[in-house]
Amino acid sequence: MIVAVLCQVPGLTQAPITSTDAYRYVWDGRVQLSGHSPYAHVPLDDSLAKLRDNILFPGLSPTQKSGVTGVPKNPAQLPVDDPRTRINRPGVPTIYPPVAEAYFTVVALVTPWSAGTRGLQIAAALIAIALAWLLAVQNPRWAALWGWSPIVAIEAANAAHVDVLAALLISAAVITTAHRPKLAAILFGAAGSVKLLPLLLLPAFRHRRPIVALSTFIATYLPHILAVGILVLGFLPGYLDQEGFQDGSSRSAILALLLPPEARQLTAAVLAIALAALAFHRTRRDPIALTCCWLYGAALLIATPTYPWYGLPLIALAALAHRPEWLAVPLAAYLAYASFGHPTRQGLIHLAALAIVVIAITLRRRIVAKSGLTTPPSATNTGERDTTHRHRDLGRVRRAASG
Repeated sequence: MIVAVLCQVPGLTQAPITSTDAYRYVWDGRVQLSGHSPYAHVPLDDSLAKLRDNILFPGLSPTQKSGVTGVPKNPAQLPVDDPRTRINRPGVPTIYPPVAEAYFTVVALVTPWSAGTRGLQIAAALIAIALAWLLAVQNPRWAALWGWSPIVAIEAANAAHVDVLAALLISAAVITTAHRPKLAAILFGAAGSVKLLPLLLLPAFRHRRPIVALSTFIATYLPHILAVGILVLGFLPGYLDQEGFQDGSSRSAILALLLPPEARQLTAAVLAIALAALAFHRTRRDPIALTCCWLYGAALLIATPTYPWYGLPLIALAALAHRPEWLAVPLAAYLAYASFGHPTRQGLIHLAALAIVVIAITLRRRIVAKSGLTTPPSATNTGERDTTHRHRDLGRVRRAASG
């Protein structure tokens, strides 16, 4: 835990490096505190000019006009950046779900404007440390996969990505599902309302109050629907179009090595449905941590988003499931992120990560088959902490083995 805390310190010493998302977080929290909805206003909207400062808007003062009012009709066609502000996509409303927005608001409430993104960076670092502690309670050795990860150090304390909050909620849901399934379902629904991607894990929760999880997710949207109606979708449709998720033109990098965009999209959909069905089928047989780990990792390998912070929940799930090979997926995302504009290179990088995962799974299965043993259940899924690695338990374990 000491090392996990120290790993977060360097990121706090400078502004976000890997992206400018944190500036949008600051803005969304500030907008909500002012009594407005980030789903109904864009950052450049002149009606919110009084909320500008020289950190978020170095080229646009509160007295200057941006020429933007309301929500644009075709936001997907707007440029991603504007030189007048550090906020990315300043001409479109927010994309983040309600629990993420609530988190931004709470942090904004206790952070002075002059601190810029520092409040969110500290909050993300504290969440990363809290998750390290939660994982260490289960098993200290495996918790190091998260607590000592350079990826976590960069994307939490430095970039302040909200995915770290999703990772905490997903992990808490997996850990509590054995003894408190209703609480686990609520936590899982809240995770989906931080970042929509965790909802892909729903097949793994089919015997663990999925209705409660979906009800929680929907309930978080109700206040915003009553306030702004359909605008609650924000920039999500435009984002999916702009990022190539709808037509498959710039996603599924592994499939892109072999297939054209139209076939790529269909193949990705078929693979996703097949994997969801497999998870649905095996959820009674396998530990939920294991199912969530490979299902989340497989989703990233199919879609291959170029943003490495999407892999933060996967790192936590790999620690819970004791499957370190899945760390190759977020690592590959970093290499692909650095290879932007080279789709073939990106595809080969993700393919290498897939190969690492497949080889590791194959070797593990062969070792288990040759030994004649079965894989023991993860401590995370029995509701008990794994204490067999401690010296005082060795005698008890040996007696139990001999008996």
